[in-house]
Amino acid sequence: MARRDIPTSTSVPVVFVCLGALLFGNVLIYLYLDSLHQSDEHPMSPHMGCPPRHFRMASMKTCYPWLQCPQVKAEVRKLKLIGQGAVKQVYLSEWRGQKVALSTLSSPEYLEDFLHGVTMLQTLQGPQVVQLVGWCPEEVLLVTEYHPLGSLLSLDATLAQERHRSRDTWQTRLRLALDYVSALSHLHASPAGCRVMCDSNSLEKTLSQFLLTADFRLVVNDLDALPEVDQSRGLLAKCGHRELTGDFVAPEQLWPFGGEEDDGGQPFSDELMPGYDHLSDVWKIPDVTRHLMGRVPGGDVAHFHLFQIHEECKRRDPRLRPSALDVLAVYRSVYANMGRDAAGSRDML
Repeated sequence: MARRDIPTSTSVPVVFVCLGALLFGNVLIYLYLDSLHQSDEHPMSPHMGCPPRHFRMASMKTCYPWLQCPQVKAEVRKLKLIGQGAVKQVYLSEWRGQKVALSTLSSPEYLEDFLHGVTMLQTLQGPQVVQLVGWCPEEVLLVTEYHPLGSLLSLDATLAQERHRSRDTWQTRLRLALDYVSALSHLHASPAGCRVMCDSNSLEKTLSQFLLTADFRLVVNDLDALPEVDQSRGLLAKCGHRELTGDFVAPEQLWPFGGEEDDGGQPFSDELMPGYDHLSDVWKIPDVTRHLMGRVPGGDVAHFHLFQIHEECKRRDPRLRPSALDVLAVYRSVYANMGRDAAGSRDML
């Protein structure tokens, strides 16, 4: 029997349609994964794109040079006191219709800390750090961007408000934890060298160092205590001159020669206290993240996926802990995978 050829005129369009559908599906998957990747990066800050030593806040169209003494004294108007600490007092203020935060020195004995914070702000400007607006060394005045939602201490109260309740999700809270780890990574590899967050001897003190932005991201606000560390140069930190206690601080931050005097214990001595490095910050990551995640649906899944890296953060020997950058990579992966799983679950409904 003679071979009969099968006509192909009708099969070719079907093949093209199938290939096109497959290609379109791949494009959609790529765009989805790319959006997840972009979402765990800190969003572009308003001042990004401005020349160095310039600022631009959200409602401004133009970049301005950092304000100098004449402008700070003449144009920045105090409205009310919104915060006070040992180093500085903070006032809600106004500059040309823009709300700003004006910081003044609380006590002359903390002048060095205040000036150190200003230097760090100037050097570390970026998405993870509060925006510097200007400063006046003659009057010891500092002007920064104002964030009305306040510090992380008020996170739960803020999310409990009716207008913000829809944001109280694992996505929002895990992004905040991711921002926290990103800030640590930035400080540990900063243009000013490897810096340790010394104002973090308790959970509450740590939370107070970060501001919550209007789009529910984090920026480091208080940089008064950021000593440099470098093991290769024997440059180590000691966070304060008093003995630190409790489970929140890293083991290497505890006085190692304690105990009863009969057993060889010695009273605390600042001179004899060994120094430590930036990995003391890594020890604290699991505790801060546990607080930030709260009790939202999906939070337990996040804790499950982060369990291994958190175990590594809690190794007593700091040399065995991961870097903040390593932790950040895991956080980004967990955030992306949980987002993909959530999208897949919605598609099946």
